[in-house]
Amino acid sequence: MALNQTPAAERIHIGFFGRRNAGKSSVMNAVTGQNLAVVSDVKGTTTDPVQKTMELLPLGPVMMIDTPGIDDEGELGSLRVRKSRQVLNKVDLAILVVDAMEGMAREDREMEELFRKKNVPYLIVFNKTDLLRDCPEPECCASRILYVSAVDGTGITELKERLAHLRPADEEKDLLEGLVKPGDLAVLVTPIDKAAPKGRMILPQQQTIRALLDHGCMMMVVRESELEDCLTRLKRKPDLVITDSQVFEFVSSVVPEDVRLTSFSILFARYKGNLSQAVESVRSLDQIQDGDKILISEGCTHHRQCNDIGTVKLPGWIRRYTGREPEFCYTSGTEFPDDLTPYKLIVHCGGCMLNEREMKYRQACARDQGIPMTNYGILIAYVNGILKRSTAPMPEIAALLEKEN
Repeated sequence: MALNQTPAAERIHIGFFGRRNAGKSSVMNAVTGQNLAVVSDVKGTTTDPVQKTMELLPLGPVMMIDTPGIDDEGELGSLRVRKSRQVLNKVDLAILVVDAMEGMAREDREMEELFRKKNVPYLIVFNKTDLLRDCPEPECCASRILYVSAVDGTGITELKERLAHLRPADEEKDLLEGLVKPGDLAVLVTPIDKAAPKGRMILPQQQTIRALLDHGCMMMVVRESELEDCLTRLKRKPDLVITDSQVFEFVSSVVPEDVRLTSFSILFARYKGNLSQAVESVRSLDQIQDGDKILISEGCTHHRQCNDIGTVKLPGWIRRYTGREPEFCYTSGTEFPDDLTPYKLIVHCGGCMLNEREMKYRQACARDQGIPMTNYGILIAYVNGILKRSTAPMPEIAALLEKEN
C-alpha cells in the first residue's frame, strides 16, 4: 500500500442490503459507475459480501459493500443472511434496496429495524422505477425514501447527494493527539515483519510515519538490531520511542527510563477507542487456569509464519507468565463470534484494518457479555512488567493506573 492511499479502515463504509433480486448489485454499480458486482436475474447471485474501495464524490474515499439477499433460504442461505447482518456491524451508511414493484416485505422491515437498533444512518431505495406506471413525486416521499432506476439512472445522482448529507460530520481524529509537538524527535523501532510483502511496511508503521510528518516531527526508523547504535549516534535523546510490540522487552531494556516509550499496537488501541478497556481487562490474565479458553482475534488475514505473533508468540508469552495451559482459539478478518461466553479472555490486535464502528461493536459485545478484552500491545507490556511505562505517554491511562494503585 502506498503512503498516499487511504487505508480501508479510514474509508466511509457503505453497505447495500435487501432481498434477492431487489437490484442491490445493480444499484451499487449505478452509484459507482462501474460493474463492481455480478448482476443476474437469477436469485442469490451475490453469495458473499463483495467489497470495493474507490473514490465516490462528493463523499471521498469509500468502501462499497454488496451483500447477499436477506431473504435467502435453506441452511446455506441462512449463513449468507448472517453474513449480511455481520456486515452491518462495520458500515457507516446503509442502503436498503427494495423492489418497487413488490414493496416492503417482512425481511425489509426487520432490516430497517436493525439499522435503527444499531444506530446506522440509512436510506430506503425503491429500485426498478422504470417498470412503474406511476412513480411517487420526490417531495411526497419521506426523507429516508428515494425512488431510483438502476437501468436508466433515474434518481442515482440524488442518491449520491443524499448519501453525502446522511454522513455525519466526523471529528478530525489524530493518531498522536497530545503525544508529540512540532520539532520533537521520534524513534520508530520496526522489525521486518515476515507477514508484510517484500518492499512494504505494515499499515500501523505507515500511518504513524504520516502522523509524525503531519505534526512536523523528525524521526528515525530502525530495526531493533540497530536501535542501540541509533541512540548512541543521536545528539539528543528522543522525545518518544514507538516500537513493534513483539520486541517490547528488548526495546524497553535499551531505551533510557526517562525517554517515553509506547508501541504501535497501543497507539492504535487508543486511536480506535478501546485502550481503557484493554488496560482494565489485561489483569484478568492473572486468573487464567488450565483449560480456560482464550480467544486471539486479528482484524486482518495473512499467511501464518512459523513464528507468527498471534498463534505462536502470544500463546507462548501467556503460558510463560501464567504457568498455565489454557486453550487458545483464533479468528481473523471479519470473523468474530456472536457468543463470547465460552472465553475467559479476548486478546485483540490493534485493529488497524478494521474501521472504528466495527472495533466499537466488538468492544461492546465483550463488555455486554462480561468478557475481558485486551490488546496485543497491552498484554505484551503487562507480561513484561512495563505496562505503566508503555502507557505513561497517554495521560488518561496513566491517571487510570495511578487510581488503581
